[in-house]
Amino acid sequence: MEAPAAPHNPAEPGSVQIVVTSPEQMRELGRRLAKLLRAGDLVMLSGELGAGKTTLTRGLGEGLGVRGAVTSPTFVIARVHPSLGEGPPLVHVDAYRLSGGLDEMEDLDLDVSLPESVVVVEWGEGKVEELTEDRLQVVIHRAVGDTTDEVRQMTITGAGERWASLDLSVLAA
Repeated sequence: MEAPAAPHNPAEPGSVQIVVTSPEQMRELGRRLAKLLRAGDLVMLSGELGAGKTTLTRGLGEGLGVRGAVTSPTFVIARVHPSLGEGPPLVHVDAYRLSGGLDEMEDLDLDVSLPESVVVVEWGEGKVEELTEDRLQVVIHRAVGDTTDEVRQMTITGAGERWASLDLSVLAA
């Protein structure tokens, strides 16, 4: 299994750029990212349809050791995957169908789940930032249109005190 390419010229401090060339590499990146996560962490995923947000989250679930298959929660909006061990549960949210901000998401009780869980929100930009100043933003870019190109350009950026001292370049190893 080949590893993702090394980071290249991060766009800003606290940020790393990674190139992923296959779904398996995306899952492996999720497994490595899981090693950095702890209860209370918010991860926001952005990218086009089919970019690999759920595939990355599947790897996170494997790395966190949670129960249940991680699949897209598009129609149920959120799924909770309890830990099979001592780690935190994974709360996987797909905010694609939600048009409002945090007010509309309050029914999901993410503010209640966040302290004891790792919360991953697909399509959360502009909707969940108010939950915490400390969050990890993952932006996935892929070729659009009729293509079978598996290459993904990813930018992972930590925001807040929680991520300020962590070296995210370890994710590209």
